[in-house]
Amino acid sequence: MKRKKALILINNTAGHAQGHSDTFSIVKDFAEAGYEPLVFPIIPGSKLTSEELVKDYGASSDIIMCAGGDGTLNHTMNSIMSLGADKRPPMAYVPSGSTNDFARCLGVPDTRKEAINVAVSGKPFKYDVGKMNDKYFNYVAAFGAFSEISYDTDQTLKNVLGYAAYVLNAIMNLPKNLGYGVKMEINTDEGSYKGEYVFGAVCNSVSVGGMKLFDNADVQLDDGSMELLLIRSPKNLSDFNSVISALATGDVNNPNISIHPVKEATFSSKESVSWTLDGEFGGSSKDTEIKVLKQAMTIIRE
Repeated sequence: MKRKKALILINNTAGHAQGHSDTFSIVKDFAEAGYEPLVFPIIPGSKLTSEELVKDYGASSDIIMCAGGDGTLNHTMNSIMSLGADKRPPMAYVPSGSTNDFARCLGVPDTRKEAINVAVSGKPFKYDVGKMNDKYFNYVAAFGAFSEISYDTDQTLKNVLGYAAYVLNAIMNLPKNLGYGVKMEINTDEGSYKGEYVFGAVCNSVSVGGMKLFDNADVQLDDGSMELLLIRSPKNLSDFNSVISALATGDVNNPNISIHPVKEATFSSKESVSWTLDGEFGGSSKDTEIKVLKQAMTIIRE
């Protein structure tokens, strides 16, 4: 029997550092399903990165599976996107991070055992991918006061406290964030916006940083558009508290919060602004262009 090829990438530093614990189950399930598993650990700073491994083995694989957090998924997806539209195999995902925002939105099971079963026997689903300048993102590109919480939170703290680590980090930064604001001019296919914002994001998920922001919104992962979320800078502590309360409860009916569906958007500011992509540092720039690439990636889900 000629076996299909499965490239399996495991990041053991994500989440609670348990990515390795299911390696045998992953290999066994893929082998029993008719695959030839090729397994690598992801080791940042070495030649064993998702970028290098996908470049070397991705085009010849029938499926690429990664085990890790949102950052692992982002790096793997970017690596697959770089192969070109006609050479991209479907991606499977076993989430083992601290928040797993995109997996939760997509419907990939939280438990690794169930996620492995889905990776082997699930169905392909084409979803939209965002492109910010020359980088891609799965579910969020963000700037502002809380955009750095995910990548700036200590990994050991995330391993111990999980989502509580993000909340703790946010609380510790509240005094700094109260006076924070980015003067930004934003042009989209649906309209233009200008003002001073404490936070801004282009999202394709109901959950960002563990907070369910769009529970009442009709967020579709494959319709060619994402949600532009803008939060104007609060003028006083009362406004700031009302924004925090609205985000905590998922109630976006707040005068300082606006949501707009967009297919593309440009962001311009006089000063360089730092961005985060799927919880990873995405670079800094004065001018940023974001486009939604409709159904550009295929993932295996339930």
